[in-house]
Amino acid sequence: MMPHGWLILDKPRGLGSTQAVGAVKRVLRQAGYGKVKVGHGGTLDPLAEGVLPIALGEATKLCGRMLDSAKIYEFTVRFGEETDTLDMEGEVTARSDVRPTLAQIEAVLPRFTGPIEQVPPAYSAVKIDGKRAYDRARAGEDVAMKTRAVEVFSLQILPHWGRGTAAHSAGMEGHPPHPQHSPDAPLHHPADGPPPRAGEDHITLTAHVSKGTYIRSLARDIARALGTVGHVTHLRRTKAGPFTQDQAISLDKFEKQAKGASLQDLLLPFGAGLDDIPALYLDPESAQAVRMGRVLSGMPQSDGLHCAMLGQVPVALVEINAGTARIVRGFNLPDVAEQVRK
Repeated sequence: MMPHGWLILDKPRGLGSTQAVGAVKRVLRQAGYGKVKVGHGGTLDPLAEGVLPIALGEATKLCGRMLDSAKIYEFTVRFGEETDTLDMEGEVTARSDVRPTLAQIEAVLPRFTGPIEQVPPAYSAVKIDGKRAYDRARAGEDVAMKTRAVEVFSLQILPHWGRGTAAHSAGMEGHPPHPQHSPDAPLHHPADGPPPRAGEDHITLTAHVSKGTYIRSLARDIARALGTVGHVTHLRRTKAGPFTQDQAISLDKFEKQAKGASLQDLLLPFGAGLDDIPALYLDPESAQAVRMGRVLSGMPQSDGLHCAMLGQVPVALVEINAGTARIVRGFNLPDVAEQVRK
């Protein structure tokens, strides 16, 4: 049976989002599921880790919604050097001896909260005349990135890591230790060399941001506003749309469990990607009309996007305007078809 639902992957460093999708497809083939539609709900840079929603079956129709959703990141900025990629992989392009104090950092963060404008990194997936910016940058082109409007809903220093230390502490409200790590596990990656001493040259922040926000650009701009330069040394996504790191599973764990458990036991249900949308419950006749693309009139619900439901099964996304419901995206879930025929 074709699976429909969400696998929330805890993407490791070094793996691209497209590679992660390919790895999930491979595991599904090995588990005997044959051809399964698989997609992801929001690109993560290879150097980033954390929550990557993987959609299976009909859930792939919701990937666009995931791309448009708000996200939460935890990231470490190291002051003193700026690189062309704005992370550890690039070449150093600027240096500074200035190291901001904790008070200076706290004072500047409100300037980067709310609606802001930022310039995406030259090494990003933004398309310029049909070609990815990072392809142009790697080819040695001088890439001119356009300013874009984004929104930072909240931006704050993580007190459980604090300044100059990259270790988790247990029990911080709203930021439980990640299940893959013990409370004392270092955030700093061993390949980075010795971590900086406390209070030396870096800070760890958390940001709740709108779609299209580049954390690497945010880190660059914060450093420059502090009269220095900086780059990102660690980046972890802890939430993407409705999905959090508490729901995430490592690729290794998924591969092991998929060999001995039903895939449905490892997936979140299809409707988990619709938790933020009000339900519109239909009778079988209306559900059939929606499935055929017909417009429903005389709807008392408020204007906006709704999830049309037949019982507990999603039928379609519909947009209600002045009492008229028009289909935005239909779902071909087997349970719906069976209930409609009854």
